[in-house]
Amino acid sequence: MKKFLAILALGLSTLSAAADGNIAVKSVDVSKKDSRLDVHMSLDASDVRLSSNREMVYTPMLVNDTDTLRMPSFTIAGRNRWYAHVRNEMQPDRSLYRSGKITSPIEYSYAVPMEEWMKKSHLIVETQENGCCKGPKSELEVPVAEIDFVPPTFSPAYAYVTPKAEAVKMRSISARAYIDFPVNRTEIYPDYRRNPEELRKIQATIDSVKNDPNLTITGINIHGYASPEGPYNNNVRLAKGRTEELAKYVNSLYHFPKGTFTTQSTPEDWAGLKEYVESDMASTTLTNREGILDIINSPKYANNPDGRNEAIRFTYPADYKFLLENIYPGLRHSDYDVIFSIRDYTDPKEIIETMRTAPQNLSLQELFVAANSVEKGSDTYNEAFEIAAKMYPDDPTANLNAAFCALQRDDLPRAEYYLKKAGDSEEAQYARGILLAKLGKREDARNIFKSLPLMPQARQAEGELNTVIEGVDNPIKVVTTTLP
Repeated sequence: MKKFLAILALGLSTLSAAADGNIAVKSVDVSKKDSRLDVHMSLDASDVRLSSNREMVYTPMLVNDTDTLRMPSFTIAGRNRWYAHVRNEMQPDRSLYRSGKITSPIEYSYAVPMEEWMKKSHLIVETQENGCCKGPKSELEVPVAEIDFVPPTFSPAYAYVTPKAEAVKMRSISARAYIDFPVNRTEIYPDYRRNPEELRKIQATIDSVKNDPNLTITGINIHGYASPEGPYNNNVRLAKGRTEELAKYVNSLYHFPKGTFTTQSTPEDWAGLKEYVESDMASTTLTNREGILDIINSPKYANNPDGRNEAIRFTYPADYKFLLENIYPGLRHSDYDVIFSIRDYTDPKEIIETMRTAPQNLSLQELFVAANSVEKGSDTYNEAFEIAAKMYPDDPTANLNAAFCALQRDDLPRAEYYLKKAGDSEEAQYARGILLAKLGKREDARNIFKSLPLMPQARQAEGELNTVIEGVDNPIKVVTTTLP
């Protein structure tokens, strides 16, 4: 039995009868045991004096905003009223006391089945004054005690961080095309081999930006690569010439302003070849993978790419043949970036709509505006922070705010995931403290809060956590009242 006792000094809290003298509330005792709630009051009514034909009926009640439980009443009556009750055999659930003859405290006790709503309720005494040959003269409800058996909870503030606004929202789309050229030639032939399909891919990428009224193309960069076979100087010519011809061809389809296109070229894509040779796939296709890697990495060929290619060809002819037929064609590619700016969004409703149709158009700051325009904890609120973290997966602010959002809805695994990329700011440390507290690691959490002395939210969280750790010794608060 977990028992809580609140005792008030004699005379500090009283029920004042509508007569001379008061009923003094000496103590209020409320106990929880299994599924039962025991209520006990010790009342001193020795000073109460009522005229012969009057009485006071006291009915203790447990109440909250929506529920009420009325407990058995007790009555203090003047001389004539007392005799009348005795003659008429007063109801068995009502205790009767005679005014002026009460020499010991009234010990009121009652046990009730415990219901959830009673854990946070009020103990009230309803008083009813009756006179001779009349109905009730007056009725009052007197608060006696506040009851709170609900365990203290940890409800910290969540220190969301406002992202910095971008001066200009610049984005890019990157892709790769494999344009075929006749041997040793740089001219573009749109219908040659795979070119119709590859050129359509480039156009589709550009059109996806150009046809969106919210986007403005600011630049297109094409980086062309050749494969390592053949003389290096010729590969320089081919890579540069083919890249420039591709840029001219694409621009002829659109006629962008001068300076929109920029080009770069890499004569031989040794980085791409090395990436393949190091891959797991190469372990099953190449017999001499490690030897080929040694040649690629050898300082001996740092300034002699022709010698490197020939060394592979002569040292490992079978592997070289496989590379030449299956890997080298893929090293002849054109990587391109479509660079564009995005207009700003300020209307929260438009931001929320864009968030669901084209989230890539929104900045972190705009997604933050969307979240704060709706009810905290709502589906849209959670969605905005989740999308922010998805669109900006490596941004500490995006991950921190998503972590706070997950903590707020007690999705602890999700919060832990985001906090791995939330950085080491005070806010991030504070969020980790909240996570530890919610995981039950309260001492570790308290240590983190203590390490943030200048952060108001951490001070508040530390205080709340202390309350949870220490608990509440007395959930009964006696209210000092008098009954006129």
